[in-house]
Amino acid sequence: MPNRIAPTSKAKSTFVLHFVVFLIANAALWAYWYYGQGANEKWVYPWGIWITAAWALSLIGHWAAVYTNYEDAGNEDYIRQTQK
Repeated sequence: MPNRIAPTSKAKSTFVLHFVVFLIANAALWAYWYYGQGANEKWVYPWGIWITAAWALSLIGHWAAVYTNYEDAGNEDYIRQTQK
């Protein structure tokens, strides 16, 4: 089984930054939808759900790339074959 690669501090900090920006931007987006478009008074299509869902999927992918990274077992063979 391939060995797990420990995430670097830079990779962790960029993920945390991505997560914080996600939270702040989505709070602003939903506040605009609720107060700016009048969703607190009448029904307004919740268009922000598409932005939140797409961004959340990219956040999940970023998390997976940082915390579930494994070494490639065939990488040494690839490097050896391309060096010839």
